[in-house]
Amino acid sequence: MRMLPLLLACCLVSSISVFSAPALPQVAARVIDAAKFSSLQAAFDAVPESGGIVLVPPGDYEITRPLVVRTAETRIAGSGAATHIINKNEEGLPALILEPANAAQDKKARLWRVQVADVRISGSEKSGDGILAHFIEEIYLEGVSIDHNGRHGIFLDNCQEDPRIADSIITYNKGSGIEIKGCHDIVVNANHFEENQDALRCLDSFNLCMNGNNIDDHLGNGVVIENTYGSVLSGNMIEECNGTAIILDRDCYGITVSANVIAHHLEGGIDLRDAWGCAISANTFTIAHKFSVRAGKDAGRNTISANNFCNTHIGGQDKRPVQDKTPMGIDEGTGILLAGTSDTTISGNTFGGLSTAAVWAEDACERILVSGNIATDCGRRLPADAKCFNLSGSKDSIEKDNLVSCKQR
Repeated sequence: MRMLPLLLACCLVSSISVFSAPALPQVAARVIDAAKFSSLQAAFDAVPESGGIVLVPPGDYEITRPLVVRTAETRIAGSGAATHIINKNEEGLPALILEPANAAQDKKARLWRVQVADVRISGSEKSGDGILAHFIEEIYLEGVSIDHNGRHGIFLDNCQEDPRIADSIITYNKGSGIEIKGCHDIVVNANHFEENQDALRCLDSFNLCMNGNNIDDHLGNGVVIENTYGSVLSGNMIEECNGTAIILDRDCYGITVSANVIAHHLEGGIDLRDAWGCAISANTFTIAHKFSVRAGKDAGRNTISANNFCNTHIGGQDKRPVQDKTPMGIDEGTGILLAGTSDTTISGNTFGGLSTAAVWAEDACERILVSGNIATDCGRRLPADAKCFNLSGSKDSIEKDNLVSCKQR
């Protein structure tokens, strides 16, 4: 019996020797310390074909030609904004290009899983994009600061599979903060956008998921989506665009815009120019100057429900004056403009303190249902006999069961 423990111990040692874990792979060659190279480009070129990570220490890195990453499974990791790539190029060239080495010769060439994190990239009015990515699948951009570039901050060109941009700040770029073309299953979450031309443009794509972003002070529009379907914009704060907060155009369909705060826009809140089968719900619209929602002649079969359309009323008074030195300084509230649209349901909304009617139609609309809404103190800048809900002879349409407490009766 005393031999049993010894026998078991021998068996255990034997099993460990037979089934021991394989040796760790040689990883040193795949961890690139950029400080040991003569330039950032030399460090990027040192990444093997199997991929790796380039660690970029703090410092100002001035460049006059684009940096290029041509390997898959590669991560460029800086030290936050202290790692600052400064594009001194004045010929409109990008700061950082991510693309397959043979992209010009082979349109089917792709790189997988290229990542950029924790760097700042800036330029000038004469430089190009901050980051330009061609044909990168599962690209991931995280914690980047992209500012003052001469074109787009980030341009994703046919990065088809699962692009992700998160927790970044994208400011003062002459083009779009983010320009997306030909991408699928896109995630843009928890970013800050400030004073680009447009914050984000998504073209010829599908399945954009844009949530929890803060968009402020844009020279043009907030979010422009064209020829894109099956997308959701929710939980975004979109404020003070000189144009319109959200535009859906050129064959958009099946898009939900919900639970956004859309505040202080010189043109409008949401413009459904060419949008079908879309749901506009649970948004808050305040200080939109010309319209909060507009549905044009090339849009239809949409639902607009459970939104709040308001001015700056705070219980007994308005926060802003009726007149001010600049349009951005005045009190304003607008409703829903129907500009030739069709097959639209407008229900369950609250309209309060508007200069315009709650809902009004221009051009020939048809099959419009306006029911179950409440309107208080609307039509402030309209004639005394103007209607709060005015479908203006729209064909085959119904306006009923709305609660109205305005100067119109």
